[in-house]
Amino acid sequence: MLKKIFLIVCIALLAGTTNLWAQDEMTISGVVTDVNKAPMPGVSISISNVAGTGVITDKDGKYKIKLLPYHTLVFTSLGYEKQEILVKEQQVINVTMVEAKVSALDEVVVTATGPQKKISVTGAITSVDVEELKSNPSTSVADALAGNVPGIQAMQTSGRPGSVSEFWIRSISTFGGSSAALVLIDGFERDLNEVNVEDIASFTVLKDASATAIYGTKGANGVILITTKKGKRGKVNINGKVEGFYSKLTKLPKFSDGYTYATLANEAKNARNEEPLYSASELEILRLGLDPDLFPDVDWMDVLLRNGAKSQRSILNISGGGNTARYYISGSYQDQQGMYKVDDALEDYNTNTNFKKYTYRLTVDMDITKTTLLTAGVSGSLRKQNDPGVGSNSIWTALMGYNPITAPMMYSDGKIPADGNDNGDRFNPWVQGTMTGYNESWTNNIQTTLNLRQKLDFITKGLMFLGRFGYDTYNSNYIKRDKHPELWKASRYRNTDGELVFQRIVEEQKMQQSSGSDGEKREFLEWEVHYDRTIGKHNFGAVTKYTQSSKVFTQNIGTDLKNGIARRNQGLAGRVNYNFKSRYFIDFNFGYTGSENFHKDYRFGFFPAISGAWNIGQEPFLKNAGWIDMFKIRYSYGKTGNDDLNGVRFPYLYTIEQGVEGYEFADFTSNNTWTGIHYSSVASPDVSWEVATKQDLGLDYAFFNNNFNGSVDYFRERRTGIYMARNYLPGIVALESVPSANVGEVTASGFDGNFSLKKKVGRVDLTIRGNITYSKNKIVERDEENTIYEYKLDEGHRVNQARGLIDLGLFKDYDDIRNSPRQTFGEVMPGDIKYKDVNGDGIIDDNDRVAIGATTKPNLTYGFGISGSWKGLDVNVHFQGVGKSTYFINGSTVYMFSTGDGWGNILDEMAKSNRWILGENEDPNADYPRLTYGNNANNNRASTFWLRDGSYLRLKTLDIGYTLPKTFVNRVHLSNVRIFFIATNLLTFTKFKLWDPELGSATGKVYPLSKTFSLGLSASL
Repeated sequence: MLKKIFLIVCIALLAGTTNLWAQDEMTISGVVTDVNKAPMPGVSISISNVAGTGVITDKDGKYKIKLLPYHTLVFTSLGYEKQEILVKEQQVINVTMVEAKVSALDEVVVTATGPQKKISVTGAITSVDVEELKSNPSTSVADALAGNVPGIQAMQTSGRPGSVSEFWIRSISTFGGSSAALVLIDGFERDLNEVNVEDIASFTVLKDASATAIYGTKGANGVILITTKKGKRGKVNINGKVEGFYSKLTKLPKFSDGYTYATLANEAKNARNEEPLYSASELEILRLGLDPDLFPDVDWMDVLLRNGAKSQRSILNISGGGNTARYYISGSYQDQQGMYKVDDALEDYNTNTNFKKYTYRLTVDMDITKTTLLTAGVSGSLRKQNDPGVGSNSIWTALMGYNPITAPMMYSDGKIPADGNDNGDRFNPWVQGTMTGYNESWTNNIQTTLNLRQKLDFITKGLMFLGRFGYDTYNSNYIKRDKHPELWKASRYRNTDGELVFQRIVEEQKMQQSSGSDGEKREFLEWEVHYDRTIGKHNFGAVTKYTQSSKVFTQNIGTDLKNGIARRNQGLAGRVNYNFKSRYFIDFNFGYTGSENFHKDYRFGFFPAISGAWNIGQEPFLKNAGWIDMFKIRYSYGKTGNDDLNGVRFPYLYTIEQGVEGYEFADFTSNNTWTGIHYSSVASPDVSWEVATKQDLGLDYAFFNNNFNGSVDYFRERRTGIYMARNYLPGIVALESVPSANVGEVTASGFDGNFSLKKKVGRVDLTIRGNITYSKNKIVERDEENTIYEYKLDEGHRVNQARGLIDLGLFKDYDDIRNSPRQTFGEVMPGDIKYKDVNGDGIIDDNDRVAIGATTKPNLTYGFGISGSWKGLDVNVHFQGVGKSTYFINGSTVYMFSTGDGWGNILDEMAKSNRWILGENEDPNADYPRLTYGNNANNNRASTFWLRDGSYLRLKTLDIGYTLPKTFVNRVHLSNVRIFFIATNLLTFTKFKLWDPELGSATGKVYPLSKTFSLGLSASL
């Protein structure tokens, strides 16, 4: 009986199989479009559960594929929802792809231990929209951070081509070592300016101890994680972008003309009962321009500076691959032109300030097996900088110092003029910019990466190994070619024949050159073991990480042997995390790191952190509310370290040098001296880590289908063990050198946050966004001299706190001077600055200097903007601003005529201001004091009188673009074309009117920032 049943079953199976074989293979065709009915090229179409099959739509969105009936076609494209369609008997299947909507629960961010769902993050982490960084015309990503990224404060202190912004995460919490953040590109410590923004796939900022403790000694100042783009399976994708820029300086100091300068010089002389510098006839000659040799009127800014400069940028990347290997290749070129005019007679070289940068990147992903992924990459950059022979800083010193009547641009007989006191920066600006030769410098970076990822599910599900190796080389070289022409100074009066009387000031220097170089190499080795497992409602995760790195300087290391010894770090780190129902989260992180900089007893430090979160939005009483996607409260506490000692190496070792003085043994006929040895620096064996103890209380939220989302954090930090010199040890200790120790302490606190609101109005998609970062620090302890006046101590005040006298206006008359405390900075007269007697001793001196204002680095940074898109048109407007920033203004331009030899321009604002004038405007509340020809020790000192507010708000970016219809671009075999116009630094609103406030400059003697207009085209093939 059993044999019969078995036989019947076999016959049935055979019949079914025969029937299946008999089915005819079908050819399905169709068109794939988006919701706007535009064809979509490059959409992947595969057959579900059938390996090795699949096609890609062509430029018109069309496809053809063969399959058996009753199989499922799967349509996928990056950024769109997956479509699955069961094939029965239909021959034509047209599909409309819908853009994917990422919910708050599905959003992924990159953390120190890899990608992680945002809902499970318990630390203070900001994931940056890379698209918001692409509107910046600079070669540096850092220039785009201020006002775009919550938790980052940044300022650009120079507009010179090739210069970059300085930035810090949340706050400056130390006065010892570096306050710079750690930047990791694809897991390795590298320069942020080395990566092209078009190559960035993700940009993440780690701000609290929970997020950075795993980096041990490197995480005290926060961490930036950048992941670069990788190739994807499918057709070859080619993307290109070309841009042309036109730049103008945002704000130039405006100076008075020659006649006004001479008139004010006379006023300064008269104000101090001295003979005027210029006679009435000379003033008239100057006003009418009758003698341009002896009484010129030169606008040096106009002579040397262009109205604008042109620049360009080109970017190209290619990606693609198959099931076994994928690739990503990119390259870029940027050429920034400087604002200086050049001498047309120079044909052999260029004296302008120019900067060129080339970058490249190649990444290949290879599936060695189904569970083994090998990634190899090489990237790098080549930078070339060109400057006039004296450099750019000297030129701006001269532009601020060379007044309009110092000398003509050129004497009428062809001689090149000089000031008469020419030294260093005091050459004629035109001579400095065009006749002092030129400098060239090159930097070359090559970075190689090798990653291996091995899934270990055969051991236990969720186990993975990741290994990394990196090898980087850096080289820089420069050639300086210096020269200057013969310079002459004409006497103030002509001879009896009316001819100029010259004195040669500087002899001609023929072109001479010098060169130099620097170099270093770095090696990195890391391995990680990851474990992630979900059992029912319980989610577990763990990571163990080992790191080691070394950096060796290879050039220009001198004779000191320790300069050739590698700087090494080694560490073991880990993370353990658990969450229940994606509702309650707890993480423990640690870093156990060693630095070669410390004695063996203090070489390794342990830096733990713990954090937790509660996603209230998933609680039953809120989960069904409908409009709450995420509402998560989190808290973290932990420690991170810093081994940066301001370049000091091996402080636990002493150094011995031969002394200048020695021992003398002599008799009546001879004199013998033997030099001795001494401690040039004493050992500090107990020096160890600078430790940052951080706390963070944060809230992440997302409402209305993730259309309104954001976060807000309050943070506190206590930095202890700050390394500093012990300058105030008592002399009885009898040390020959000043030792250093971990004696400083700083606290910092503040908040940061951001929000984004998305709204669809008709067919227009709008997004409103904003972010803010505020911080304030305070010095708790540092080595300083004791004083009876506590306000003189740095303790209790901010790092780099501004200090000065408190002004009470100007002295009204001599009775006011006699009835006021005695000021000890020199003779005072009515119209001079009057100061407050802070300590009440009846004398105004340095004991009355107090903390005033804030710091030059802003404590408040914010940004807000709005963007919208309609059909193919998109517009993005972004504002950026800073506050809580002050700085003193000073120097030869601000302190008018302070050098007493004619050096220093006169700012137009000061010339036209309400200043104190003897007999005309004796206003004790005037904006500027009584003039002095020569230095005024009373007026020309740091005080609230010269303190200025550095806050500003500027229209940072205006980006307008139009994406051509796909029906049009597909005809020329392209998949996407966008034309765009971008303007940066268009408008600035500020109380400070002398120069660009973002420079933070006291004197204005720096290369100004630029407003830039660019027109570009991006295309994809």
